[in-house]
Amino acid sequence: MNKKSNVRALAIMGLMTALLILFSFTPIGTIPIGPLSITLNVIPIAMAAIALGPVGGLVMGCVFGLLSFLQCIGVGVPSGMGAILFSIDPFLAFIQRFIPRALDGFLVGVLFRLFEKKPGPRPACFLAGFFSAFLNTAFFMSALVLLFGNTDYVQGLMNGRSFLVFVCAFVGINAVVEMVVCTLISGFVGVALYHAKILPLREKK
Repeated sequence: MNKKSNVRALAIMGLMTALLILFSFTPIGTIPIGPLSITLNVIPIAMAAIALGPVGGLVMGCVFGLLSFLQCIGVGVPSGMGAILFSIDPFLAFIQRFIPRALDGFLVGVLFRLFEKKPGPRPACFLAGFFSAFLNTAFFMSALVLLFGNTDYVQGLMNGRSFLVFVCAFVGINAVVEMVVCTLISGFVGVALYHAKILPLREKK
């Protein structure tokens, strides 16, 4: 990338980082819908992946993972589950919070680059939004069961149910609404960035 593209990429990264901090440290990052609480934290990851590909998605995923871990110790909006997992094993709690978000961002960037070729950049924005939310939930819950599945806490949550039944019951309609919200917001914002000629940031060959 040339100097102009580098500056623009850094500006996108700074903006997405600021949004993640805002969403993580204030109630702005959650949308109450009746009994549900929809998180917006995966949207900056999707946008970074759209704008900057796998590297941008990975960086934002790492930022989200770090902020998520800090919530386990009461920094930002506290996480009840995170606090319990931290009390059980701080190191595993860090892995469970950090790695899924980093993988999410990287893979969404990879998937966007694939979808960008076919069916095209605009549909790819919506698909990136969907997979950002879907993979975040899938990786987060998988890491929870993998790392803490033998603890009394998680065993109590599972209550003898299989992994798939447990995940569906635990995340429920909340995860579905998150996927819809992330898909729509990321998609429409991404398309708007294309129309504004802000995307793609990389040089065409």
